[in-house]
Amino acid sequence: MNQRKIIGLLPAGGQAARISPLPLSKELYPIGFQSLNNQSNSANLHPKVVSHYLLEKMCLAGIEIAYFILRPGKWDIPTYFGDGTMLSMNLGYLIMGLSYGVPFTLEQAYPFVRDAIVALGFPDILFQPEDAFTKILARQATTNADVVLGLFPTSTPQKAGMVDFDARGKVNLVIEKPQHSQLKYMWAIAVWTPVFTEFLHEYILTLQNKANISQLPEIPIGNVIQAAIENGMHVEAEVFPNGSYLDIGTPNDLIYAVHQYSNL
Repeated sequence: MNQRKIIGLLPAGGQAARISPLPLSKELYPIGFQSLNNQSNSANLHPKVVSHYLLEKMCLAGIEIAYFILRPGKWDIPTYFGDGTMLSMNLGYLIMGLSYGVPFTLEQAYPFVRDAIVALGFPDILFQPEDAFTKILARQATTNADVVLGLFPTSTPQKAGMVDFDARGKVNLVIEKPQHSQLKYMWAIAVWTPVFTEFLHEYILTLQNKANISQLPEIPIGNVIQAAIENGMHVEAEVFPNGSYLDIGTPNDLIYAVHQYSNL
């Protein structure tokens, strides 16, 4: 599909303030169960952590290499996943630098992904369909887009990065957490080429040169994607109208996820 190497990135720099205190990193919160021996009886079921679902979807799309980008202290994540053998993947771990938002976290991976197709997913988010990454990678290969966003329906625009796109799937606007919006779809996953990786790198370098950087509000990655659109970059949308999206980072959504996935 893509001739370039595809590398997954999983930013895990958050502090889980909304559901704290926790005895572990929120990316390792158990959500549902898995069978380790392909047997369905309860004696063979073991807890399945939330980030495992994302890695499975990446693996299904043929992504063999992925990096968690960690806040210092979240050593339980590499302790749990190790080298990725349990998923038949090659996993690595990078340590984030400046904590001014996801773009700064992703910048830590720049030397490792600058020539690759990047597949971005958030390890505390559950979504469907299973083949979402397969489809957005296929769209990128077909359209040669610089960025492809995976879109999911939402009724809470104030919590999400909302996307305006035309009938052909070309993205016109990404707006982060508007209080009110007529838009119906948010983005939750993405793939991009080295063109956007370089744009993100230069964007971060520009911000780092500002004398008052520590006074700036946290910058969402959606802002960088919008800046890329304004600079003429080709951004496409792959829409999953029957898809679902659930962020376990709030108490209500965590309760819902535990109930839903425990019943599967």
